[in-house]
Amino acid sequence: MKQRQSRRQRNAPTISDVARSAGVSPMTVSRVINGESNVRAKTRDAVLAAIESLGYTPNRAARSLASADQIIIGLLYSNPSAAYLSEVLVGGLEQASRHNIQLVVEKCDTEEDAETVAARLMAGGVEGLLITPPLSDQPRMQELLRASDTPAAAIASENAYNNTSAVSIDDYQAAFAMTRHIISLGHRRIGFVIGDTNQIASGRRLAGYRDALREAGLPVDDALEAQGHFTYRSGLQAAEQLLAVEDRPTAIFASNDDMAAATVAIAHRRGLDVPSDLTVCGFDDTALATTVWPELTTIHQPIIEMARAAVDLLVEEVRARRDGEVLEGRHQLLDFTLVQRQSDAPPPAESDGKRRVGGTTSV
Repeated sequence: MKQRQSRRQRNAPTISDVARSAGVSPMTVSRVINGESNVRAKTRDAVLAAIESLGYTPNRAARSLASADQIIIGLLYSNPSAAYLSEVLVGGLEQASRHNIQLVVEKCDTEEDAETVAARLMAGGVEGLLITPPLSDQPRMQELLRASDTPAAAIASENAYNNTSAVSIDDYQAAFAMTRHIISLGHRRIGFVIGDTNQIASGRRLAGYRDALREAGLPVDDALEAQGHFTYRSGLQAAEQLLAVEDRPTAIFASNDDMAAATVAIAHRRGLDVPSDLTVCGFDDTALATTVWPELTTIHQPIIEMARAAVDLLVEEVRARRDGEVLEGRHQLLDFTLVQRQSDAPPPAESDGKRRVGGTTSV
């Protein structure tokens, strides 16, 4: 008997099943379940008929919790960097605990998956969403949030829109500062590993790098730019490309620490010493930055603090809505720090072969 019950539970219809049966999106099903008025009568009838036909039962227990003092929020992520995600979770969970918030964490493998996951969370009583890049930069996610009028806050994103708030650093200025620092060491051929082109931060960091070169009177050379995707593996490929250039760069600035660590690995594989032969700098200052050797000079992005701030913004919006108010999306900018460690030095011709030894300093 217990086996039959378990089998029925595993085969229970989902919100996606209802959406397919009614010929609508999961978000529309969610709006019908939550009794929202912005659904046409014909569509509502089709959804209700599908619910009855399939025997679908929303999670009423979770929805009742949402109407009580406790707030349930969802965190959607699709970030390839485990180190980056770890810090987002630490900050989000710590702040949720302080606010007596239930945080539901969901991974979205694809952009299409994000809509289904978000709809399921809202049908289960979630009142707001925390989103991270690249999801926060995807047009489909932005449209989803607009259509559902769901409070949301984006972590590490400069993309605040409508009812969605955002917390970030100034990626342009951070990349500009790092490139200027590398130039100050005497480097004139500086390679750059670009991040995922689907993320706004990637373009901002690339622009900061290029403008710092121009300010110093250095040319912007396509041969010194390699495409990455914020993953370690893409960093390996990008570093191989940059170091295969006939007049190879004396420094490489990667758009995140994963790709910078991969660059260090390729340099070692080619018999290059970091930093005597090649300066390597990263971005984010995740745990990986101090795990590799030499430890990375990098931009410290306060990821944990950004996650905490995003939770605060979202909770404020949810509580305002419970009181009948709607807050506009806000953008909170946090400070970055350039952290200098052991992976940067003057180029070989100017360093006289001397290895620089030192601790960690902030500039």
